[in-house]
Amino acid sequence: MIKKLTSSVLILGIIIINFSFITPPIAMAASLTSLSDTVSNLTASTVANHVIRFTTPTGVPASGTIILTFDNGTNTGSVDYTDVDIQDDGVDVAVAATPVTTTWGVARTSSTVITLTNGSAAVAGGSVITIDIGTNATYGVTGTHQITNGTAGTTVLRVSGSFGDTGAMSTAIVSNGVVSLSAEVLASLTFTVSDNTIYFGNLKSSGSSCWAQGTDPGYVTCPTVAEAEAFNMTAATNAPTGYTISVQGPTLTSGSNTITALASATAPSIGSEQFGIRANASGGSGAVNATYGTAGQYAFTANATTAVAVATASAPSATTTYSVRYIANISPTTEAGSYTAAHTYIATGNF
Repeated sequence: MIKKLTSSVLILGIIIINFSFITPPIAMAASLTSLSDTVSNLTASTVANHVIRFTTPTGVPASGTIILTFDNGTNTGSVDYTDVDIQDDGVDVAVAATPVTTTWGVARTSSTVITLTNGSAAVAGGSVITIDIGTNATYGVTGTHQITNGTAGTTVLRVSGSFGDTGAMSTAIVSNGVVSLSAEVLASLTFTVSDNTIYFGNLKSSGSSCWAQGTDPGYVTCPTVAEAEAFNMTAATNAPTGYTISVQGPTLTSGSNTITALASATAPSIGSEQFGIRANASGGSGAVNATYGTAGQYAFTANATTAVAVATASAPSATTTYSVRYIANISPTTEAGSYTAAHTYIATGNF
């Protein structure tokens, strides 16, 4: 009896060993890691771009598929391969409607499913896969279609496919994810005039022209006989089409007598009656109008009732400084008298 019992135990042990050799191995799918789905707009029923990123522990073999499945009423709409970019460790891969050699195939296989099929180049395990879907897909061509969000609530994107790894990520869809902001930028125009009184002194008809200066010289004949700044103006604005600076006022006048104003840009002519202005501009985008901006020439076309433009800016401008010069010449027959004029400079923002 003892011998028989021993034999039975040995036979059972052999059977157990043999069964262990013939049991087939079971392949387990790996879990994707570092999953994320960045959605450009989380408002329900609104189109949005997606940036889907994950790490695949197993990799993607040649001809392997990655299947993206959305729920909660999310709709892939008219998305096709032109609306999808795929990156393997940050490097874009070619995509088409169907896989060809190293080109991946991208197909919208239902209203909630997009299938990506690898070509002939396997993706190594541990690779980071990035998938752009929508108008943010710009490799080769720029996408024109986007995915439409489902209803408010939690949307789950599941990643599966023949490549073996799986994962899921949740996104909160809200009734309205857009915050409307409002602000106002006030219209602004700054304008300054550096001096409100300028002087020629006693004018003369020979030797040299006379230019005005900002300091009262008293009864001195032409204290400034070379072109000099009488005063300056500054202007700046945020007006969409800039500003205009105009001048209004008469020529030098004594009772019924006047010194002839120059009707167009003209060079000084000693011994002839002349009255005019010229200006230079620096800084900003403002500019002196041609009539008053020609070097060595002067004009004055305004009068007591009519303003004329001296300088302009055609767009928003930082501060421009205008250096204004006044000239006066007389003839030997210019009537004696105390000649004065009051000029009003006007800056108008073109809002």
